[in-house]
Amino acid sequence: MAKQSETKLHALDYWQVVRNRYSVILLTFFLVFMTAMVIAYLRPPEYLGRVQIQVQREARDLEVFRETGTVGNLGSESLPYMTFMQTQFEIIQSRETFKEVINNGRDSLGRPLNLMEEWGVSSEDDAFRILKKKVETQDVRGTDLIDIEVFDTDAQLAADLANALAEAYQARRQNEEKERADKALEKLDTQIIAQMTRLEKSRDMMIGLMEELNIVDLSLGEPTWLRGSQPNTGIASLVMTAKQKEFQAEAAIQNLRTTIKSLTDLKGEELIKSAVDLGIKNDTLSNGWSSYQTLELARAALEESGVGKKHPKILNIDEQLKLRMIQLLDAVEVHKKALQTQLSMAEQQFQNSKETKERTEKASLKERKDNVRYIEAKKEYELSKEMLNGMQSQLAKEKIDAAGQRTPMVIHEKAEASDPDNPARPNIKLHLVLGAAVGLVFGIGMAFFLEYLDTSVKSLDEVEHFLELPVLAVIPQDVGILHRQSGLSPDAEAYRILRTNIEFNRKTSDANSMTIVSGGAGEGKSTTLVNLAYVCAQGGYNTLMIDGDLRRPQLHTFFNINNSVGLTNYLTTDLALEDVILQTAYENLYFMPSGILPSDAAGILNSRRMSELVADVKSRFDLVLVDSPPILGVSDASVLASEVDLTIIVIQHRKLPRGMLIRVKQAIENVGGKALGVVLNNVDVRSDNQYQYYTSYYTYYSPSNMDPNQKISSDKTKSSSSKESKSSSEEISAEDKY
Repeated sequence: MAKQSETKLHALDYWQVVRNRYSVILLTFFLVFMTAMVIAYLRPPEYLGRVQIQVQREARDLEVFRETGTVGNLGSESLPYMTFMQTQFEIIQSRETFKEVINNGRDSLGRPLNLMEEWGVSSEDDAFRILKKKVETQDVRGTDLIDIEVFDTDAQLAADLANALAEAYQARRQNEEKERADKALEKLDTQIIAQMTRLEKSRDMMIGLMEELNIVDLSLGEPTWLRGSQPNTGIASLVMTAKQKEFQAEAAIQNLRTTIKSLTDLKGEELIKSAVDLGIKNDTLSNGWSSYQTLELARAALEESGVGKKHPKILNIDEQLKLRMIQLLDAVEVHKKALQTQLSMAEQQFQNSKETKERTEKASLKERKDNVRYIEAKKEYELSKEMLNGMQSQLAKEKIDAAGQRTPMVIHEKAEASDPDNPARPNIKLHLVLGAAVGLVFGIGMAFFLEYLDTSVKSLDEVEHFLELPVLAVIPQDVGILHRQSGLSPDAEAYRILRTNIEFNRKTSDANSMTIVSGGAGEGKSTTLVNLAYVCAQGGYNTLMIDGDLRRPQLHTFFNINNSVGLTNYLTTDLALEDVILQTAYENLYFMPSGILPSDAAGILNSRRMSELVADVKSRFDLVLVDSPPILGVSDASVLASEVDLTIIVIQHRKLPRGMLIRVKQAIENVGGKALGVVLNNVDVRSDNQYQYYTSYYTYYSPSNMDPNQKISSDKTKSSSSKESKSSSEEISAEDKY
């Protein structure tokens, strides 16, 4: 809700600016609209010659077969649509195309246009500038169609120029396409010759390597999918065989070393058992071990039968066991020596296998290097051959394409002479509508620009923000002098509000003397003082008006009173106060004129007698109102502000800048004065929305049930009493005055 209210407030602010500046908006609108109307009616009629053409987005520029073997296509087909169309617009309106029209253009009957004679110019540049102003191009959205439009005061010439321009553009496109094709074919021929040279060099290099390295390539000339990666010479299998022999010799050495180690670490019967378990092929060892085991079994049988250890049979078997053990140990030692011999042979064989493998690997590495050189040369040859075949195929296609009919541009609709009674421009209605729209926009823009430059006070919020003073009342525009108006005027309500706000804003009832000041002349402070005094007198206040403006006094003119005797006479002579205070024709309302104007007004006002005067009248009257000159112009107002209790500032709506108003407040405070508040005067409540409720309330709440006869009699009574008071105003006694 708050956001909606804020939005509505902004909208009202904008509407307020429009209402305040409506005269500027209307004036600007009228000037722009009239200018557009004058231009529309004074501009000579021009006729339209329109040709519709279709452009083909063909790519004729070729970047054919670089050394990397790529094919590029850099023609107009690769351009975005808008870029391509904009390019064609520029070509149509280029100097070369216009030059062709100027020099060789012909009309519908085939006669030369002679544009330089037609336009009365002597140079081709002048004719070019004239023609360029007449030509417009635009695309038909979403298509490859372009409208060429020519405007001229001669309908037939406009059509002839459009047709000539389309034909010149068509001829130029055709010539450009032919030149592109010729350049492409020439470029292809040049690159084919260079490619043939590269092919010959690569073939010679490949054959030379075959002869140098003794390579027999059985796959040469076969299709690519049947070829191996490199020529097979069998050396790879030799390398694998050598590696296998090396691995086998190394394994045999490890086995022999393990066997020898196991036989070396054991002794006696364990050694013999281990040798037998290892499967050593020795008849002495195998047979002897069997006999040894048989003797052990026989000895064990005798012991079980009860034969003692020293029995001859037991001793005989023990002797045989010792003999067999010696024989077996000797056989094991013999076998160990044989294993050592086998180990030496295996190590030698391993060394030989290793050397053979290294020689084979070196030979294989050299062969691979040679093969790599050969394969690279072979690939270069094959690639060059494929490129040459592709280029020759492309050349054949380009020649066939070049021989065909190309249509880079087609004219779909030729221009015809327009109806002489129906010119294409100026479009009067369009000019007027645009003039009205532009005038309205420009007028509103001017209004907001002037509003931005205007630093005067525009609202109550601005007054209270910059001056930090309350707004006591808002006085509508064109408010007259209340005591001169017949009946009850709604305008008096504004001054009643002012009277009420003064009563509630002053701290004490003793602060009853006040001056009304303004920043400049003509802001309505004297009128405000007179109407305020009249309203206060009507409310029962004994009110005294003192004309303290000793520069240009005005208060006496509101009551048709002579001001020859007044304030200055009292301050400079010994006159009594009763001699200079006059009672007006209205009850409770008294007036002290300015008197004869002095040469030093500020000096007279800044005197002890003036202070005594203020103190005296404060005690005699309920309210004392002192008029003063503009406070920024002279020093009199500052002196008066220092003498009285309160100061009221009158500000004319939308007149003085905010900076001057701040200086008004500072001038009051600098002399010790007390600013009570601000009266915003001369407000146009009809145009300012935020002030309209003032007058609407005044009118709504004004009395409507008065008797017309009573009103007339009241007016007559006031008129007669006014006449009587004028004749006797200078003879009123002091008692009557108070």
